[in-house]
Amino acid sequence: MRAMVLARPGEPLQLQQLPTPQPGPGELLLRVTACGICRTDLHVVDGELTEPALPLVPGHQIVGEVEALGAGVSGFIPGQRVGVPWLGGSCGHCWYCEHGRENLCDSARYTGYQINGGFAEFTVADARYCFELPAHYDDLQAAPLLCAGLIGYRAYRLVESAGSIGLYGFGAAAHILAQVARHRGQRIYAFTRPGDTAAQAFALELGATWAGDSGQQPPEVLDGAIIFAPEGALLPLALGAVRKGGRVVCAGIHMSDIPSFPYDLLWGEREVCSVANLTRRDGDEFLPLAAAIPVVTTVHAYPLERANEALEDLRRGRFTGAAVLVP
Repeated sequence: MRAMVLARPGEPLQLQQLPTPQPGPGELLLRVTACGICRTDLHVVDGELTEPALPLVPGHQIVGEVEALGAGVSGFIPGQRVGVPWLGGSCGHCWYCEHGRENLCDSARYTGYQINGGFAEFTVADARYCFELPAHYDDLQAAPLLCAGLIGYRAYRLVESAGSIGLYGFGAAAHILAQVARHRGQRIYAFTRPGDTAAQAFALELGATWAGDSGQQPPEVLDGAIIFAPEGALLPLALGAVRKGGRVVCAGIHMSDIPSFPYDLLWGEREVCSVANLTRRDGDEFLPLAAAIPVVTTVHAYPLERANEALEDLRRGRFTGAAVLVP
């Protein structure tokens, strides 16, 4: 099979011919039909996430068709379409797993990080961590739901009672969550890179009440905020934009250092919290919700061999919505 392989962090992915993997016990062999590109992929490729299983096939927003079932797998049939998320496995018996927080399991393994992912024509995945996908979506539109959607939804649940929500970094996750929030009657304020008028216009098209640069103050005080961009300097800005008792959620897996800030920004029972990974429950809740609204994902397709170009376009903010590789 063809696959884009990370040999060493900081270097471009290499197009290689690899043996088609075979499913082990409990696994599915999938023919990849689409794989979303996520900022986490950039963090892996750039070496900001430091424990990749090299050489590595990245990609963790996988849509695929079942080609074969490993021993002991039930509930799936060849030809069935499934989705594979970032969480590729957990121990099942630690305190976190037993308390519904498998996203925090110390022995968890992640797709496209410790497990070869979807920047390839085929992949294998633990059947217990695969999702049935709503028929409403084609393969390209479904792919961003599997990380931008799921982890974004996990972050959104921490501010879902807010009337007004600031979204810092209006990329793949924010463009999905903006639609969920608007469906529920909430006001969205979009904060983008300075001067990114395309992203601001995109946010307004999706129903945002206001869109502006990340350093600007919104026209009203916010009830809550989610930071999707990996910039630590955004945290004091977000705290300064939310009311007393408001909550700021850091939703990225990696963030640059947070600068010091005056205690006044935190005082008044403001809260700062983070979101880590996802649980299977998040998928069971969010995927039907996305189809019912329905959330429309804006996608930009790239052939497999142009994965490096797609990653660089993401890094530079050259598109709105989400990028998807098509093997």
